[in-house]
Amino acid sequence: MMLNPLRHLAAGILAAGLLAVRLLAVRLVAVGLVAVGLVTMLSACGDSSGGAADGSRGSAGSGARPDGTLRLAVIPKGTTHEFWQSIEEGARRAADAAGVEIVWRGPLKENDRAAQIEIVQQFVTQGVDGIALAPLDAQALVLPVALAKDRNIPVVIFDSGLRGTPGADFASFVATDNLEGGRMAARELARQMGEEGPVVVLRYQVGSASTDDRERGFLETIAGYPRIEVISSDQYGGASIATAKQKALNMLDVLRRAKGIFTPNESVTVGMLRTLQQENLVEGRTFVGFDSSTVLAQALRDGEIDALVLQDPVDMGARAVETLVRAVRGEPVESHIDTTVALATRDNLDDPTIARLLR
Repeated sequence: MMLNPLRHLAAGILAAGLLAVRLLAVRLVAVGLVAVGLVTMLSACGDSSGGAADGSRGSAGSGARPDGTLRLAVIPKGTTHEFWQSIEEGARRAADAAGVEIVWRGPLKENDRAAQIEIVQQFVTQGVDGIALAPLDAQALVLPVALAKDRNIPVVIFDSGLRGTPGADFASFVATDNLEGGRMAARELARQMGEEGPVVVLRYQVGSASTDDRERGFLETIAGYPRIEVISSDQYGGASIATAKQKALNMLDVLRRAKGIFTPNESVTVGMLRTLQQENLVEGRTFVGFDSSTVLAQALRDGEIDALVLQDPVDMGARAVETLVRAVRGEPVESHIDTTVALATRDNLDDPTIARLLR
């Protein structure tokens, strides 16, 4: 457990639990009341995992290294899904090309808001030169990002949106057009269903801006098909494959009635797939998912999934770091950078562009 230099001020608060302490720390930092004490605390925990996955290179430090190399933090929503591993690959490629150092650190689970808030605070206090952040909650990360801005640390938001204005509240927003991705999924599902039949949507989790947009794009578009009825769209799979599978198992009655299914990200798509396989419900249903992984690419080839909406996470990671480097160096950057969205079906999965995104 890390030593908390504010314990003499926060003894009563600690009993409320770790989450309350972390959120209090955000508020205290924001009004500048922790000064040197918080620096000491966060330095002490810099060598601890703290519930986060740390992919840093070299020793921990503050800001640019002695040789002048920029030190940038890249903070994903989580670190377990293949999507984030691909983001990291792209980020490291861009960092190597630009001659900068990145520290890759994120929560182990995509629903750990407190851990991600704390990670941002740590990097701000260490004085890194810039931060690229994929916020797992569009509201909860607003204050930590504002703190970074107050410390003149440029922040690039990537993958999932944050409440605020790109170019004003943070340097840039680098992401897939998730609204269009959801629309694309709806059009393809309707086409393969013959534009009729009951549909089930299993959502991801509350507060995730990227998947909220995908779900909204899907539902708005599918509503334009009068012979298609959405019979369930208010259930959430959660942050892991296991929770998504369990939620899908709890929905067996509506899944047996469904002729079409949409899921908005990698973990929920894999969880739904495993449920359909386990319960022998693959046949007779059109299933459109979002994102790719080894499991999902094989399921598409095997006919267990009918289409996948794809992003380019390697490119997204690279462009987030490239944009951050320019922002740190005081160069102009675009406020909003739109990355790839594409549709994979069994008819085009061997197309070179699609095959690259499916890997």
